[in-house]
Amino acid sequence: MRKGFQQKMIKQSMLVISTLFSCFVTSHLYANKPAGYVLDIQMTPAICLLDTSKVKKRKCMEGYTLNIEGLYPETSRTNCTTATSATLPPLQAKVVARVMPDEAARRQLWAAVGGCTGTNASQYFRTVINYAERLKIPSVMTGQETKQIHTVSLQTMFIRLNKGLSANSIRFQCMKYRNTTYLTSLNVCYSPNGQYKACSNKVVSNCTGTFTIKGSY
Repeated sequence: MRKGFQQKMIKQSMLVISTLFSCFVTSHLYANKPAGYVLDIQMTPAICLLDTSKVKKRKCMEGYTLNIEGLYPETSRTNCTTATSATLPPLQAKVVARVMPDEAARRQLWAAVGGCTGTNASQYFRTVINYAERLKIPSVMTGQETKQIHTVSLQTMFIRLNKGLSANSIRFQCMKYRNTTYLTSLNVCYSPNGQYKACSNKVVSNCTGTFTIKGSY
């Protein structure tokens, strides 16, 4: 009888511990939820031209026009690192590779920001794909020919294509090379629920006036 009582007490104790652990994990994840996200999209042809260290990367060798550099959580925390696994199910890994072709870069990204996302790696990269697929990109950014465009013109194209997006929700980054200013990336700002929002004062554009969009050839 005593043995049965002890087993019952052990089961009850394990149930309590399990419940407390579940509550701790839930509250921990909730506490880590970011105030928003910034999607960083790279202009691959320009990056491959300007950064010779990336020439042999898959995105350069296979002629990508755009790639996702990262989805960065907005948080007051100074350390977002995580040691949790960045391994994705095979099917999901293939989908993610369409916009983030470098697996090593994906792992480094997760290790750097995963601690501030409030999710696991699979959920995080699912969010990346959802944002990337929903955002409509003007054709001028994915063409074969190199073109010049004004900042306001490109903003207007994005706003017309994406409902809810405003000029305050998008930022452009440029870099000068041999007297030509190239668009190298764009940042799109999101609220925690995935809606577009005004970018914070920490996310700024450095492109002014007219710049060049490097074609894929």
